[in-house]
Amino acid sequence: MKHLFLAAALSVASLTASAVDIAIAAVDAHAAVQRADGKVLLVDVRDPVEIMFVGFTDAVHANIPYLIVDRTKWNAEKGVYQTFRNPDFVAQVKAELAKHGLDMDAEVITMCRSGSERGKPSAAFLRANGFPNARYVEHGFQGSQIKDGPHKGFRLQNGWQNSGLPWSTTMNPDKMYRSDRPQAE
Repeated sequence: MKHLFLAAALSVASLTASAVDIAIAAVDAHAAVQRADGKVLLVDVRDPVEIMFVGFTDAVHANIPYLIVDRTKWNAEKGVYQTFRNPDFVAQVKAELAKHGLDMDAEVITMCRSGSERGKPSAAFLRANGFPNARYVEHGFQGSQIKDGPHKGFRLQNGWQNSGLPWSTTMNPDKMYRSDRPQAE
């Protein structure tokens, strides 16, 4: 009985550790990209139109949307366009890794606006598809919404933008997901 309890406790500890290590702080993601060994790929998984209005960091290696906005389908209940998972997401990440001389064991860090809607799910999806070191930027590019007070709803805390990391309103066309050229597959 004692061994069974110990095995269960170790199993829970293992699950907790793997759940924790999937997230990475923005400053740590930036430091990983800056390391000399270069064995990390930072991928912005937002729709390019969102990047155009919110901002971009040239520290990313590529923009590969995890979810793509379908501008022909309106979700009246939520008041937004519907999205669908990019069917070529895994292939495009693999191609970007190959372009940088990396394999599927490299650290792949995904980043969306807040970390929760696309960042975390895209990292989990990559892990489920053979990328054991996929992670996501906790709080994403823009950070978490302020819950109370005069700035309620604004994203003025944590995340890439609010951590003093480099970003701009100018996008790098060579790194953007674009329909006017074939995507890496």
